[in-house]
Amino acid sequence: MSTTSTGAPAPAPAAPKNALDRFFKISERGSTIGTEIRGGLVTFFAMSYIIVLNPLIIGTVQDGTGSFLGGGDAPNIPMIAATTALVAGVMSILMGVVANFPLALAAGLGLNAVVTYSIASLPDMTWADAMGVIVLEGLIILVLVLTGFREAVFRAVPMELKVAISVGIGLFIAFIGLVDAGFVRIPFSQATPVELGIGGSLGSWPLLVFVVGLFLAVILMVRKVRGALLIAIVTSTVLAVVIEAVGKIGGQTDETGAVVNPGGWELNVPALPDSVVATPDFSLLGQFSLFGSIEKIGIVAVVLLVFSVLIADFFDTMGTMVAVGGEAKLLDAGGNPPRTKQILVVDSIAAVAGGAGSVSSNTSYVESAAGVGDGARTGLASVVTGIAFLLATFLAPIVEMVPFEAATPALVVVGFLMFMQVTGIDWKNLEVAIPAFLTIILMPFSYSITVGIGAGVIAFVVIKLALGKVRGVHPLMWVAAALFAVYFLLEPIKDLFDI
Repeated sequence: MSTTSTGAPAPAPAAPKNALDRFFKISERGSTIGTEIRGGLVTFFAMSYIIVLNPLIIGTVQDGTGSFLGGGDAPNIPMIAATTALVAGVMSILMGVVANFPLALAAGLGLNAVVTYSIASLPDMTWADAMGVIVLEGLIILVLVLTGFREAVFRAVPMELKVAISVGIGLFIAFIGLVDAGFVRIPFSQATPVELGIGGSLGSWPLLVFVVGLFLAVILMVRKVRGALLIAIVTSTVLAVVIEAVGKIGGQTDETGAVVNPGGWELNVPALPDSVVATPDFSLLGQFSLFGSIEKIGIVAVVLLVFSVLIADFFDTMGTMVAVGGEAKLLDAGGNPPRTKQILVVDSIAAVAGGAGSVSSNTSYVESAAGVGDGARTGLASVVTGIAFLLATFLAPIVEMVPFEAATPALVVVGFLMFMQVTGIDWKNLEVAIPAFLTIILMPFSYSITVGIGAGVIAFVVIKLALGKVRGVHPLMWVAAALFAVYFLLEPIKDLFDI
């Protein structure tokens, strides 16, 4: 019989109230249907920016033949936005139903940039060829899951490194929130990597919205108000709409993406839409060529491209599910979430679905921690997030009302909550403390979860080797360290093969 830390018997799980409760184990995990719905909506608003941002990344660049995604000589942003939301919705629902884990999925930022600038733009490559590479990567990573290799690697990572991954991701998403809101940004002078606001000042209305939203979220959370993050997002959006209606602030960039108004809104301009419904176009579905890239750039180049995407996808998801599971208090004594294999299977299928849908690899989103921070504990939250994405295919004008400045305070707050796990690392034991430190700091500093995990894994193996404690390293940690070494040296390897 399990016991609490005081030795008393642990309280028995609450009896399920209905079939929905029983299926998702809502009461058993100490949650309610209302809390799960609210948490799912918070996650959606925290990551809904991808509906706008993904089309701007993959939809505005020509492939190696001079065509835009979807064909034609001009970008088709609405079509890409609709399909982005569709695939994200279906895969988030699948994650909720199959894995019963509060983790939502959508087109991966960073991965979509790789597809755009490193694959599709290669000479003679088409968008269909590039998406075929993503489908191949997804199929390979699915095989690694089904054979147990991916889960085995995950379980081989020491517990304290898993804690460091969660803490590092907390700092990372807090930094993402600050950057996306423009609270910190690259200065025009580039005298320093980043600066506060505009020239060291917070003198703009959008930044006021962010600050108000952040303080509102913090105050409501400290006062233990249910739905604190969702209330903060909605309230900040209303404030932003009012400010834009009165002040006509406008966006930061023009049609070419050049910054012409530093004091403007970072992405979405929070104006009332002319209509609330738009008919979606899903004609992008199925526009991929599985092996077309091999004819264009050769098998060696394709293998290296697939490997680079695979490594990022492989370890990003591992870190994300640890971070979200830790925040939800769903990890076991070894730092593993429940139904790990099912989580990884759905994530792998999402990579295939993203390529097949021509919207880039879909992956698990660390912004799911925003919903968990608001109380979500089960897959029902992911189902709610998925339904919201599906509705967004028709209600895109409403989604576009929410500016970064209103949604990102939730990321900063959740970053704090995840950072609190830092006490789970033994900082006096340098053998694990140094790899943990590198993992934590390099995620925000390199703007990459994969880099942070890779640095931590390699440092852990090297230190153990230097101390003569080879037997203390799981064999799969050696494999992971070798793979990361190749990943970090990928550009010299490409140069070696003249790719």
